[in-house]
Amino acid sequence: MNPGSRRYHIITFGCQMNKADSERMAGVLEDMGFVWTETPDQAQLVLYNTCTIRDNAEQKVYSYLGRQAKRKQTEPDLTLVVAGCVAQQEGDALLRRVPELDLVLGPQHANRLQDLLEQVAAGQQIVATEQIQIVEDITKPRRDSQVTAWVNVIYGCNERCTYCVVPNVRGVEQSRSPEVIREEMVRLGEQGYKEITLLGQNIDAYGRDLPGVTAGGRYEHTLTDLLYFVHDVPGIERIRFATSHPRYFTERLIHACAELPKVCEHFHIPFQSGDDELLKAMARGYTQAKYRRIIDKIRDRMPDASITADAIVGFPGETEAQFAQTLKLVEDIEFDQLNTAAYSPRPGTPAASWDNQLSETVKADRLQRLNHLANQGAAARSQRYAHRIEEILVEDQNPKDPTQVMGRTRGNRLTFFASDIHHLRGQTIPVKITEVRPFSLTGEPLDAKKGLNW
Repeated sequence: MNPGSRRYHIITFGCQMNKADSERMAGVLEDMGFVWTETPDQAQLVLYNTCTIRDNAEQKVYSYLGRQAKRKQTEPDLTLVVAGCVAQQEGDALLRRVPELDLVLGPQHANRLQDLLEQVAAGQQIVATEQIQIVEDITKPRRDSQVTAWVNVIYGCNERCTYCVVPNVRGVEQSRSPEVIREEMVRLGEQGYKEITLLGQNIDAYGRDLPGVTAGGRYEHTLTDLLYFVHDVPGIERIRFATSHPRYFTERLIHACAELPKVCEHFHIPFQSGDDELLKAMARGYTQAKYRRIIDKIRDRMPDASITADAIVGFPGETEAQFAQTLKLVEDIEFDQLNTAAYSPRPGTPAASWDNQLSETVKADRLQRLNHLANQGAAARSQRYAHRIEEILVEDQNPKDPTQVMGRTRGNRLTFFASDIHHLRGQTIPVKITEVRPFSLTGEPLDAKKGLNW
């Protein structure tokens, strides 16, 4: 396929895994000679990288697709691609619903984008959703940031949470080897990246599918072992990881995070519900008491650690008393940030067929109440930053105020301060916090040695 100066645009829905996949596919397209455009209507190739976690995300995809499908009727050279989880879930049904589509590819086929597009150029309409062994990633992603980067460490998920469609659309767990992960991080360090987020749908499962068990019965390849293995990569100043599962979160991992200076004190550990009966119905594999113990152990070793989480309201059969248990957990823990969602039945999941579904009115009411409490907790947690000096890794210009730059604390709190991005991008700057908000901070840059304004 010879794209010449053809332009492309990618629209990404959903989680960090999807964002990482979009960067990889953008890298493939640019290696093929495509040029990025900010405007989809000016692109000759439009790719939607989709999410099917919730129904509204899926419907949004169809809305966008409809506009581009209509455009293709007058611009037949337009190439339309749907990738990601909706593509995997719907497969051929997508072509029946939107016959203007050229290519449908599931998450496991992202690395095959060039080969698939060449088949499209030869006149074929392609659906690539079969389960495959993921070939090691040799693509060069087009990174959205010049400072921070994602690195996939494990694909897929073997869990069977009764509400979740991810295992159906992302396949079984496939861990990358520690050596290949480290090699990618070394390249990123050489390119000037300062922060790496290690990614997995269930990152605590890392290494379970890799060979090698010690004499004592412990896997040689765990997330904890990986953190020790990659910690000394030159140039990388900060390491994060997501997303954790309480069932597999270990004390050994907590000790490693406290011991390794580059690993940030930020933990994203979804709890989903504060009620044990609901957790059992969700097939989550832990109790609310175990979840609380994990948080207590983290805060015992790292009192200032940021804790973020996910929660679902309105799961089938949830009573008001059970919802109150979720509110109690959120009130007690005071999360730095809580991602919330009303339960949405997903095709092919057990909970979608249960007859004890709650009304949208009840779900909306509980979601509003949970969000109000979560915002109060985030505001309270933010107060600890007031008047402190925080080390801020500068990432970019504030898009709403060109006189300011923005970056993050080690705890992942977004922070703004007045300065020039051309001088500070990628630098870690001491900043005295002068204003706190529930989810962001403002401060004044300092000279760490003299305590003077930068």
